[in-house]
Amino acid sequence: MHFGEKFTVLDRTDSDLAERVAALVRRLLAKRSIDLVIGPDDDLAENGLSSLDMVNLMLAVEAEFDLKIPDREMTPGNFRSIARIEKLVRALLGA
Repeated sequence: MHFGEKFTVLDRTDSDLAERVAALVRRLLAKRSIDLVIGPDDDLAENGLSSLDMVNLMLAVEAEFDLKIPDREMTPGNFRSIARIEKLVRALLGA
């Protein structure tokens, strides 16, 4: 990419994608007044996210990455951790 060129979501780095997912999780935790440092493989439910939070997280991921998560991929396993969500997003984006 050259200076001044615009970039798309697909041009962003792997760490950027991971950070965007982590930021979504941090926002949800903050809304519930949960002040924890969550690692990429930490179980989100065990760290305070409810089933309703998980639904909101799915919607937030769709909005953040401008994609539609197929019904078959809307499973608790795919939203168990930041790393799992990142893997799902990467697969859906074809990255």
